[in-house]
Amino acid sequence: MTFAIRGRVVSQRAVIEDGVVAGENGRLTWVGAASEYVGPVTQVPLVLPGLVDLHCHGGGGASFTSGDPEQIVVAAEHHLGRGTTSLVGSTVADAPERLLAITALLADACDRGDLAGIHLEGPFLSAARCGAQDPRHLRDPDLTLAAELLAAGRGHVRMVTLAPELTGASALAELLRSRGVVPAAGHTAADAATTLAFLAAGGHVTHLFNGMPPLHHREPGPAGGALASTATLELIADGTHLADETVAWLVATVGIERLVFVSDAMAAAGMPDGDYVLGPQRVRVRNGVARLAEGDSIAGGTSRLADIVARQVRAGVPLVEAVAAATRVPAHVLGLADRGSLVAGARADLLITDDRLAPLQVMRAGEWVA
Repeated sequence: MTFAIRGRVVSQRAVIEDGVVAGENGRLTWVGAASEYVGPVTQVPLVLPGLVDLHCHGGGGASFTSGDPEQIVVAAEHHLGRGTTSLVGSTVADAPERLLAITALLADACDRGDLAGIHLEGPFLSAARCGAQDPRHLRDPDLTLAAELLAAGRGHVRMVTLAPELTGASALAELLRSRGVVPAAGHTAADAATTLAFLAAGGHVTHLFNGMPPLHHREPGPAGGALASTATLELIADGTHLADETVAWLVATVGIERLVFVSDAMAAAGMPDGDYVLGPQRVRVRNGVARLAEGDSIAGGTSRLADIVARQVRAGVPLVEAVAAATRVPAHVLGLADRGSLVAGARADLLITDDRLAPLQVMRAGEWVA
């Protein structure tokens, strides 16, 4: 399919106020000012790169961790319809046999093109900072189990979250890097020095400030170590997990090149209040906030990535930077070199929105899918 779309275009470093994005055969062939383009065009309000969400557990009433392949399809299609053209399916801590089976089903979805990869959030996490993770299924890093999970993922596992202070964490991180998998620090009670050492060889931080002790001026903890590192930092910038002022502070001080907006969405994303599940845990959603039914821990997000981008732009984050945190930066973390930016040669993934960033149309690999 050949296309040429004219409107405000969010490019890598600026907004082209009157621009054109053109492509054919699933790739972008031209991005630039409308005054320099010759040919028929379709007028739209605003053109963004397709969004890239590297931390998502489900949505649209369906979960990636249910063990039901139909739910994987429903959840992936729900987020695709809201502009997430590259979606990573995230697991939660569970019994090893269930984790292996779920990872294999997510690998099937990757083979079909429904998902861009798999993120294993556990089971190698701290019980002291388990959040909504089931503490019964947490364990120290186990290289044998990790290798089995990577094998079940058939090359599609792109990230594994683990707590740096656990025995064997460094060895597991080395194994992951040797397989091209990103080790991410998260659900951790590590001190700043341990966190910084873990991230020194490269890595990522899972939902900064959530699943870890608060930042304290005498005990900076994992948040302080993460901020002092050069690692990329995940933010669930939905107004529930993080205050908008916290996001603005990080954009101003850390800089957008290290910040990644994620949804951390669970089955209730895009759905009404009610009772849901997150892996083996029961979750209750009230006023759009998901918490464990037995306890008070926040249990994932109910926003889609497009909702988060729109929220942060309304809160004052510049449009180009908010879009970069949901496209170009996570694509780089995942090693998806041809996604996340509107440049010639990239995969033709587009999100068309109105001026308030409400999704109108979605293109993935050159085909309109929503």
